[in-house]
Amino acid sequence: MARAAAATRYAKALFQLAKEHGSVDPVRGELRALCALLEDNADLRDVLLQPIHPALQRRAVLEAVAEKLDASALLRSFYSFLIDQRRLVDIDTIEEAYGELADADAGLTKALVRSASPLSDDQRARLQRALSTRAGSEVELQVEIDASLLGGVVAQIGDTVYDGSLRSQLEQLRASLSHG
Repeated sequence: MARAAAATRYAKALFQLAKEHGSVDPVRGELRALCALLEDNADLRDVLLQPIHPALQRRAVLEAVAEKLDASALLRSFYSFLIDQRRLVDIDTIEEAYGELADADAGLTKALVRSASPLSDDQRARLQRALSTRAGSEVELQVEIDASLLGGVVAQIGDTVYDGSLRSQLEQLRASLSHG
């Protein structure tokens, strides 16, 4: 919990700097590139994220990686700062929090939608419109197929869950019949 809170603080600081420099999207791309590289390369992940390696060595390796990725001066400084603060281990959480801040700033909200079966283009469009109306902002759908659902969909935006699953509808019907 404390690590996530710290990662969010670092993401907010980076976001403010990127916004001041007018580089919110490029910084997001650079963060994604580093996270993808760390995910794909266990040796690099070991060198950069394990504190057994001296900070000087990790900083040199990260600088070489940043140069290869053509990272901006802002991100190079940020990466170095994370090494000094022993927070590079939180880079995935920082990248995720930064993305949420960038989306919110752009007026975009993400909705996680679980569906019993794949949605047609028309269903996706109708669901996106309905959720955008409810959220009061543009909603981007992230659809997952959930075999445990009998039918329908369950959508989650932040902490709010919209349950349109068949199971939920049957439970509501049963409750109304038993009380009516």
